[in-house]
Amino acid sequence: MQKTVVASEPVTVLDGRKEDDKIKTGGSPKGLSPAGISIPKLRAAIGGRVIAPEDDGYDRARTVFYGGFDRRPAVIVRPADARDVARVVLLARETGLELAVRSGGHSMATGFGDTGSVGIGGITLGGGIGYLVRKHGLTIDHLLAADVVTADGQLLRADAETHPDLFWAIRGGGGNFGVATRFQFRLHPLETIVGGMLLLPATPEVIQGFIAEAEAAPDELSAIVNIMPAPPMPFVPEEHHGRLVVMAMLVYAGDAETGERAVAPFRALATPIADMVRPMRYPEIYPPEEGGFHPVAVARTMFIDIVDRRTAETIVDHLQASTAQMAVTQLRVLGGAMARVPVEATAFAHRNRRVLANVAALYGHPDEAAVHEAWVGDFAAALHQGIAGTYVNFLGDEGEARAREAYPGPAWDRLRAIKARYDPTNLFRLNQNIPPAT
Repeated sequence: MQKTVVASEPVTVLDGRKEDDKIKTGGSPKGLSPAGISIPKLRAAIGGRVIAPEDDGYDRARTVFYGGFDRRPAVIVRPADARDVARVVLLARETGLELAVRSGGHSMATGFGDTGSVGIGGITLGGGIGYLVRKHGLTIDHLLAADVVTADGQLLRADAETHPDLFWAIRGGGGNFGVATRFQFRLHPLETIVGGMLLLPATPEVIQGFIAEAEAAPDELSAIVNIMPAPPMPFVPEEHHGRLVVMAMLVYAGDAETGERAVAPFRALATPIADMVRPMRYPEIYPPEEGGFHPVAVARTMFIDIVDRRTAETIVDHLQASTAQMAVTQLRVLGGAMARVPVEATAFAHRNRRVLANVAALYGHPDEAAVHEAWVGDFAAALHQGIAGTYVNFLGDEGEARAREAYPGPAWDRLRAIKARYDPTNLFRLNQNIPPAT
């Protein structure tokens, strides 16, 4: 099955100031923004919505998911089509203004990740690790073509036959090569799954056993394992509140009877604190999300290849030592279909890694940042297993060295050469940046 998906309402931001600069409301003389953009002329040229700093909805439009950021762009454009995107790209190129691009969300598109609100453009361009990673692989493994507006304002169709170098690069290379406005995917029918949350006590034995069972499970089963203090939620008995638990999301992409057998070994690891795993339709795995939630967090992502008793003990010890409002380790068992694609086939080059690990601390006050950053750094160092590697979609503002770790082996040099071809001036740089080869 093939389906063409339009990236839902991409948000294009022209930013003429640093984040600490202030904007005076009420506009500037002759309709010019502080960056020198004529807002009336821009509105006349753009079919979509143009949001200036003095407009209603500006603060909502500039707000990102994570808290602690206060970017105040000169203007925000919600393009109506690819032609709008091209006009904004050319404007940024001609004026020298910084350009940031943000996907508008999944909207009514198929859920390819593990959170319904994640932008389909972002998850696709970075690789796409979701609930079906072992059964069907990455999102990019089923991308057939994409329409991309490049730095010179051209709209290019990239696929295996047309601009194959660009097509290779956008499958994992992020937003470094242009603005993707349309995707064509190969989709797979999935009537029902066996899935949901399973909550177990988090002992080293349970953590080690859970990962071992996830690796031994059939490819139809993918697991996202969060080890964290149990939140005070209605389905968690009060005596477990604040105690470490394994909060796992399981998805078996197949029939109910076989799925129940596949889930049984996880239930046998310990007496479940809560068991919500059941047959359901696939969209039900994406629950409604709480609006207005903007956590302030510090996090680190990496790939590891073994979760033995020592690793499990390291996880428990560090989580128990955290003073954050919420401390969490997330482990995603990979392999399966993802690992059967050759490493060199796409810019995502971590096909042979076994586990994606993330550590994070959520906190409430900015003056606590240094403490939690140190905790995350020490924790990540303790989990590190000798081979550097990061998943670009989970990187924060961590510098070029960390972006470099997302593209091991020859991938980095190949991406830089392609960047030089399609974006030689590095117009698309407000991202996990791959600088053009010089």
